[in-house]
Amino acid sequence: MENVKLTEDFEISRLVHGHWRSLDWGFSDQELLKFTEQIIELDITSFDHADIYGNYECEKQFGKALALNKKLRDRIQIISKCGIKLISDKFPERKVAHYDYSYEHIIKSAENSLKNLKTDYIDLFLLHRPSPFFNPEEVAKAFSDLQKSGKVLHFGVSNFTTQQFKMLSNYVDKPLITNQVELSPYCLEHFENGNIDFFLEQKIKPMAWSPLAGGKLIKPTTKKEKRLHDCLLKIANEIDADHIESVIYSWLLKHPCTIIPVMGTGKISRIKTAVQSSYTELSLEQWMEIYIASKGERLP
Repeated sequence: MENVKLTEDFEISRLVHGHWRSLDWGFSDQELLKFTEQIIELDITSFDHADIYGNYECEKQFGKALALNKKLRDRIQIISKCGIKLISDKFPERKVAHYDYSYEHIIKSAENSLKNLKTDYIDLFLLHRPSPFFNPEEVAKAFSDLQKSGKVLHFGVSNFTTQQFKMLSNYVDKPLITNQVELSPYCLEHFENGNIDFFLEQKIKPMAWSPLAGGKLIKPTTKKEKRLHDCLLKIANEIDADHIESVIYSWLLKHPCTIIPVMGTGKISRIKTAVQSSYTELSLEQWMEIYIASKGERLP
């Protein structure tokens, strides 16, 4: 698979491996290292994290695995996020879960992630969610200082609307290079709120979290889920795909705005299925069939 250029001098793999639920996989440090090495051999070199994942433990787990083979760091791109403050036994003083984009918190979050990941730099650092209390001047200063110190190379956001992205872009020194949003055949929100059009206009390549809709399309229960599942199964048969997951990834990868799916699985077989989907081509009509099945009504 070809990598995706997010800037002239920075690229990530076409598929990204996500570590939101990595503690659930039950791997030892050595097993996680082996799993990571297998993923890299499939040309997936970008790994998605956030400070809060696994109650603030997933980055530590990944860092311990990487420390067993320090040469891997030069072959991969590490993505992390900050801004959410969870209620946690690690922070007993917190009374309510909230967002914090103060200069101090962004800097501290980045430095904690560097420590936990056992690395000197983060390739791509994202603001996790937009906040109703947001000072873009503080954010821009934190980004600038992290970049000047070499602790973070590139910046972006996650779950931002077009207007929120534009607003922050007016303050930062370096362009925001991506927006990680929920995208799947099940979730069409960003086709409908203008984000996809904005990505195309600005040539921004979005990352897609929950590309399989959290398993809703694999084990459907609602009317919409079953309708989509039946459509995906039909198209899987038409293109001779072994699993509807291949169809879902193909649907995302086909779109001209260059959607970058983030896979959150601990099974190498499912990662291989996703990789294989990059060689599977849907027709425009098949792509539209899936979109229409999700909407539950014909196009106007």
